[in-house]
Amino acid sequence: MLCLPLSLTSSAAQPPNPPAVIYEHLATAQPEWAEHGMVASQEALATQIGVDILKQGGNAIDAAVATGFALAVTLPRAGNIGGGGFMLVYLAEKKQTIAIDYREMAPALAHQDLFLDTQGEVNPLLSKEHGLAVGVPGTVMGLLSALDKYGTMSPAQVIAPAIALAEQGVTVSYDLAQSLAALKPKLSRWPSTAAIFYQPNGDNFAPNTVLKQPQLANSLRLIAQQGAAGFYQGETAQKIVAAVAAAGGILSLADMRDYQVVERTPVVGEYRGHQVISMPPPSSGGIHIIQMLNTLENFPLGELGHNSAASLHLLTETMKLAYADRSEYLGDPDFYPVPTQALIAKVYAKQLAASIKDKATPANEIKPGAMLKNESPQTTHYSVVDQWGNAVSNTYTLNFSYGSGLVAAGTGILLNNEMDDFSAKPGVANGFGLIGGAANAVQARKRPLSSMSPTLVLKDGNILLVTGSPGGSRIISTTLQIITNVIDYQMNIAEATQAGRIHHQWLPDELLHERSINSDTISLLQAKGHVTKIQAAMGSTQSIMRAPVGWFGSSDPRRGASLTAGH
Repeated sequence: MLCLPLSLTSSAAQPPNPPAVIYEHLATAQPEWAEHGMVASQEALATQIGVDILKQGGNAIDAAVATGFALAVTLPRAGNIGGGGFMLVYLAEKKQTIAIDYREMAPALAHQDLFLDTQGEVNPLLSKEHGLAVGVPGTVMGLLSALDKYGTMSPAQVIAPAIALAEQGVTVSYDLAQSLAALKPKLSRWPSTAAIFYQPNGDNFAPNTVLKQPQLANSLRLIAQQGAAGFYQGETAQKIVAAVAAAGGILSLADMRDYQVVERTPVVGEYRGHQVISMPPPSSGGIHIIQMLNTLENFPLGELGHNSAASLHLLTETMKLAYADRSEYLGDPDFYPVPTQALIAKVYAKQLAASIKDKATPANEIKPGAMLKNESPQTTHYSVVDQWGNAVSNTYTLNFSYGSGLVAAGTGILLNNEMDDFSAKPGVANGFGLIGGAANAVQARKRPLSSMSPTLVLKDGNILLVTGSPGGSRIISTTLQIITNVIDYQMNIAEATQAGRIHHQWLPDELLHERSINSDTISLLQAKGHVTKIQAAMGSTQSIMRAPVGWFGSSDPRRGASLTAGH
């Protein structure tokens, strides 16, 4: 394997969320290379565990499941067994992609007015830092379902490394130390959480100290021994339900026992001779990535130049149109008839492209499209490929950083606050500023809408790119820009990863941009009527790309401790 300087292959030495501008000089860096298989994740130990599974002869699914359980130990703010997510599995021999939906579900007692006060107004604390914020976790069943159907190893084999890490302890990275220190007011309000993530005297964990999680090790061991029943039934389920009830929530043992994973048909589009495959609803990401690519296909982005004012204007206007549609038409397809095919239709994209002017269109003049006549920032993503060409693109989350902040006492498991991803009231923004309506209203056993967008790009029937990102509402725009960087601007995966990013989500009406976007370009965009705002580094993409000689991968340097590695 080609060995590169740590600064090019891992961000382990970097502080969390530094300005993207400091990575401009890396634009010509070579990505990490491997011949037989590769893992790209947001945490170096979890990546290495995945690579070790590949070296033992495991396939991409085995490695992905091992990485997922390891991240629950090493990246507690986002890696999880108390949350949920989406996984795309590509089986090379069958040339088949499966979309696995293990998104959290609303408890059976949830209802549309769950987060409203007596005056009918939204109480945001109830959906963010309260027992009512906790949805039924899906990660354990999702990972085990993928392993059972498409992997080759046993749960005990792939979970063993995570158990060892939790039991023996992990060395606290700079990234983890800073994250825990920054979130101390939120996490310390729960004694069960403070007892794990802070010293007995209340001090923070310093970098290079050891964090042990024996309760989490026990919870993982029960899963390794009993499968899904070791989490959704028995002592772990009882402790989770008790913790949620004590925090004012409505999660029940029946909710845990009845949770189900759903395999769905991926959304598929074509972009400049490439096949783009992504997650269907309740992800909004897949539909809108394809919708935006369809719109952009009507413009010569490559000729306009990467991150030029002209190309960024088109990207911005395209994003605004897609996010407006998201507010109206996206929700759980088991409860709401999402017009998927209408949204990703080429003819609809041509209508959207024709509506884009040379000047910025104010958000209040943009409404969800008329195509119906014809028919979440703290998340983590990882990508895996193996020697047989199988691939996994997986994004999972607790929603906010460390989720609700609540550890179920005796389990070591951080619980999600995914219920905030529902629309608490039509027209009222959620924690990421996203507007929603009836399609994403709270309802019993419904899955909240998500921006998570695990994505695959194929060329000539073979995997070209495996990618995805955390970032809440910015997941969709970040993943879009990785794809256009590779296809339109012919970047290698390191260049595509490090390039400056923008984001616009319709409301609020502001164009967010990283500091590395040229100031003259920003002035030209302002002249077109865009309201611009500098934003801290956006996203943390973990991507792998095929080349004639093997796999090339790149972990985003925007967040600390990540690593791409292979064999």
